[in-house]
Amino acid sequence: MLDNHSVELSLPNIIGYERIAMGCIDSFARNVGFRKERVEDLKTAVAEACINAIQHGNKDQPGERVVVNMTFTKGSFNISVIDKGRGIPVPLPNDPNIERIVADLDPPTGFGLFLIRRLVDHVEFNEKTTRGHSVRMVFNVS
Repeated sequence: MLDNHSVELSLPNIIGYERIAMGCIDSFARNVGFRKERVEDLKTAVAEACINAIQHGNKDQPGERVVVNMTFTKGSFNISVIDKGRGIPVPLPNDPNIERIVADLDPPTGFGLFLIRRLVDHVEFNEKTTRGHSVRMVFNVS
């Protein structure tokens, strides 16, 4: 099993390019021992985070990039999706009442954040980086 490996992708800020991140995480996760079902969770969460970065973080600006960092170490994946936006407005999706918050929004707003929260082992929103804001997701092999 691989340990302490990382991959970084810099994607155009265009819907459809999230599929490249999905393909990369699929291959990477299978190589380090993730079960097929868990790989699908990874792909869905990464795609949702990339789409949010493109549409909301970078506001569909064609000159911007979405950066996806994937690191596998000590039995877990750490994945950050970084954009140039200001972050997610309050209330943060880490709020324990996220289901109620999402239910109060007009569909489909907020559904991607809901999926991410349900599919990952740990998530941090609005992490400030030198490149912008990120969503950091952690997936354990187990």
